[in-house]
Amino acid sequence: MLLVTGVSGALGSLVAERLAGRDDVALGTRAGLPGTRRLDFDAPETLPEAFAGVDTLLLISAGYGEDDVVVARHEAAISAAEAAGVRHVVYTSLSGDGDHLAYALAHRWTERRLRRSTALDWTILRNGLYAELLTWIASPDADNRITGPLGEGRLAAVARADLADVAVSVATDPAAHRNRVYELVGERALGGAELAAALGAEYAPGTLAEARTALAASGAVPFQVPMLASTYSAIAHGFLDGTGVAQGDLRALLGGREPLDALEVFVKAVREG
Repeated sequence: MLLVTGVSGALGSLVAERLAGRDDVALGTRAGLPGTRRLDFDAPETLPEAFAGVDTLLLISAGYGEDDVVVARHEAAISAAEAAGVRHVVYTSLSGDGDHLAYALAHRWTERRLRRSTALDWTILRNGLYAELLTWIASPDADNRITGPLGEGRLAAVARADLADVAVSVATDPAAHRNRVYELVGERALGGAELAAALGAEYAPGTLAEARTALAASGAVPFQVPMLASTYSAIAHGFLDGTGVAQGDLRALLGGREPLDALEVFVKAVREG
């Protein structure tokens, strides 16, 4: 039995669509929605029943939060998996060039925790930043200008749908990927000027300080401000353009097919609003 966590989220819902109708798959949600198992990492008492009979766990990273919150969630999940006799955990992590991001620590902690387990086999899917994320940080404003402080940097963005395809492929045949780490970054790095041109907009990047001030005034909770500011900074300073990853595994794990065009994904997402 394969159990997929977080299927009400953006990535998890795509995974669930691809696994629909399979009687060897269970889906987990915090709210215990119809057709799913209730699985709340903030309520560890829900986990033994949710993990019963599970051989493979696709652990989709348990949401944004302060490091101690996310680490506690992942510890609860991994400990429950060990106790329930789960054999293999597939974890959706963060690309290897993402260590300058404010949200990297919880991912690296989880990778280390899996490697140290004496009961579990594991596979780590180091996902690059989504092409869809660019709609949050690089959409044109009311004056049709992209002002996000991306500088001259570029992002090797990857379509969320491609990452869902990879997760399904690996989680449904975990033995073939035992104790492997895969780097899943996009093959085409996108810069602010290119994003603007695709939308017929102007690229007029502001400063990190301006972006941080705007984020703080937007109603974002405190931990979100450094998260997004670090994303801007890492892109602007050339740490997420794909060159920091020795070998990308995306195309191979997609069965050799060409990944979706991240620029097209971005443009479509912006236009659909």
